[in-house]
Amino acid sequence: MPHTVRIALWTGEEQGLLGSKAYVKDHFADRETMTLKPEHARLSGYFNLDNGTGKIRGVYLQENDMMRPVFEAWLAPFKDLGASTVTIRKTTGTDHLSFDAVGLPGFQFIQDPVEYSTRTHHSNMDVFDRLQQSDLMQASALLASVVYHAATRDQMLPRKELPKPEKKKKDEENGDKPAVPPGR
Repeated sequence: MPHTVRIALWTGEEQGLLGSKAYVKDHFADRETMTLKPEHARLSGYFNLDNGTGKIRGVYLQENDMMRPVFEAWLAPFKDLGASTVTIRKTTGTDHLSFDAVGLPGFQFIQDPVEYSTRTHHSNMDVFDRLQQSDLMQASALLASVVYHAATRDQMLPRKELPKPEKKKKDEENGDKPAVPPGR
């Protein structure tokens, strides 16, 4: 492959995307000043899979419609496996937001919500035994294909306009979660 592929495992997502935010600030840009680092110009895209088991059904474009034909072509071989949705919508709550916030193409895949909010997610039932092998096999093949196609493209992935600097809000000092008043 002509381009480097990085694989990252984050920590602190539920506490405010702490791992990915720190990585983005160290390597790509400071969100508060939008001061770009040299690596910003070299990253083509970031692909995130966050919801554990559950087949991939498509991808959120994060309002980057220039990526629609790219993802439609990349997902076409996986249509028979149920992955064909390409939506302009944004989604929140995952580490792709740290990249999107500094103008880098960051995408979260749409997945089946297998017991995500009802039984296993963030509970003592969220264990290896709950994974579904066929879902993981489909996701692995699809992600490998998407990453391969991104790494072998002649051009960088299309980018949205750079965002303006965004000063930290007081609540963000508590990991993007609203501060809880004492006594609650």
